[in-house]
Amino acid sequence: MAIEVRPATVFEDVATMVGPKRPDANVCFCLSYRIGSKENLALKGPARGERVRELCAEDPPPGVLAYDGGEVVGWAGVHPRADTSFSRNRKIPHVDDLDVWSVWCIRVRPGHRGEGISHALLAGAVEFARERGAPAIEGYPVDNRGEKVDLTMAYVGTRKLFERAGFAKAADTESVINGFPRVLMRLGLGT
Repeated sequence: MAIEVRPATVFEDVATMVGPKRPDANVCFCLSYRIGSKENLALKGPARGERVRELCAEDPPPGVLAYDGGEVVGWAGVHPRADTSFSRNRKIPHVDDLDVWSVWCIRVRPGHRGEGISHALLAGAVEFARERGAPAIEGYPVDNRGEKVDLTMAYVGTRKLFERAGFAKAADTESVINGFPRVLMRLGLGT
């Protein structure tokens, strides 16, 4: 299996990975961290998908997608932190004033889990940020200490996943998901 990670410019593939099953649903599309809270709450049903379609056409697009052959099998939300809700999040600290990028969501399509796709996605997110001049990239995974994480909450990743990708813990946070504390993990990109 050769997984290829590419910028998320194809709306239909993003919708396959993070869109709701019904177009009129008011869920996900990985918008809650990417856009402001007021806009996120105001967008209803198909308007959510249209906003993601707009983001896919921007430079940089809202993240990266993993492909196994021609089939989309994974998504990672990654963007400059300044353009995300992490720029003003009270529970996740800023460790310095670098214009870092954030990776906040890693999702693998059902039927493809356990194949190393999350590792490929995180590596692809790092490369995506590096190619665009990011000095560093951060993630905010759970520190689950090897315990099982509920799949609906596993989208933030685990500390171990980030450590395997070369990230190091930079700070504790006040954020908790599924009973596990989140930690701020960072990787310098040497730019």
